[in-house]
Parts: sequence; structure tokens; C-alpha cells
Amino acid sequence: MKLYYSPLACSLADHIALREAGMAFEAERVDLRTFRTAGGEDFARINPKKYVPALILDDGTMITENLAVLDWIAGETPALQIGGAMGRTRVIEALTYITTEIHRAYKPMWHAGSAADKARAGDTVLRLIQPLSDGLQGDYLFGATPSVADFYLFVMLLWADRFALDLPLPLLGLRERMKARPAVQAAMAAEGIG
Repeated sequence: MKLYYSPLACSLADHIALREAGMAFEAERVDLRTFRTAGGEDFARINPKKYVPALILDDGTMITENLAVLDWIAGETPALQIGGAMGRTRVIEALTYITTEIHRAYKPMWHAGSAADKARAGDTVLRLIQPLSDGLQGDYLFGATPSVADFYLFVMLLWADRFALDLPLPLLGLRERMKARPAVQAAMAAEGIG
């Protein structure tokens, strides 16, 4: 199995999930400016969408898009699943919100034309992230152990650090708990993230 990633991109969530799951995989860096892989391949030939993550399974099947990759990893790993009749639905609900609202809200911050535009985008991110902070059920989104949604949220919290956003205290705690996890440390080290 091979994960195509770019450092500190949203694919870090998938990298963490694979390590938390204890799955055997290779990780190959993609330069999203040139669309070349670390091995010199044209990433557009691997994934015509030209986005990470792209996960190639052992049988050659490719899964793209964070929500799909994270759902597949959780489906293969009982320890990453949330129990109860609505467990998977709640995780997909959180993943969808993170993808369609929070992740998207960062785009103006990466490409802001002015400090005012960046500040407005930062305010939007903080407004959108607040319901997740308010809804924490213990140490993580769904209780005492992290789900794949927590891994994706963690990446959004790292991005908040990059843009010096003033996160709510409960999310600062979640971020620090995530940073202390061996799988998170290993994924960040492998991607060269300090």
C-alpha cells in the first residue's frame, strides 16, 4: 500500500490514521507545485485530480479524498471505529464538516491578497471550528480515544498555529494530546514537520 502525501497538507490525517491502524504502507512525498513525486513520477498520471491524499491499495485500487481514505482506514481498523448504531454516521458527519467547511475556509488564508482578507478568513475559521470545540466528548470528538475525524481536525489545528489563530482552550488541549501520540509523532517526523 502506498500513500501519496504533501507535508502539512490534509493528507497528514491519512498518514496518522495509517500509523495508528498499524497498517504496512509506503509514504511518497508529492510536490504540489510541480506535481512530481519524490521518486520522480508525474503525479498527474497517478492521480489526475492532482490532489493528495491518494492511497494505492495492495491490489492497485486507488482511493482519493480525505473523507473516503479516512473512512476506508477506519472500516479496516476496529480500534479506530466509534461504537453504537450511529458511530460511523457521526464520524462521517464530522469529517464532512471539517472537509466542506473548515478546510475550505482556510483557502483565503493560503492565498489572501491582503492582511484584512487573511484576518476575515481567520475569523471564519474560528467561527466554524467553535462547534467542534463545544462538542468535544471527553479528550476527543467522540470520547476517550481519537477517531479518524480527530486526525483531520488535528491538521486543521496545526494550520491554525501556522496562521497564529487563537484557538479555544479545549482544542488546544486536543492538539497537545494528539501531538503526544506516537503515531502522530512518527507521521510528523516522516513528513519533516517540527
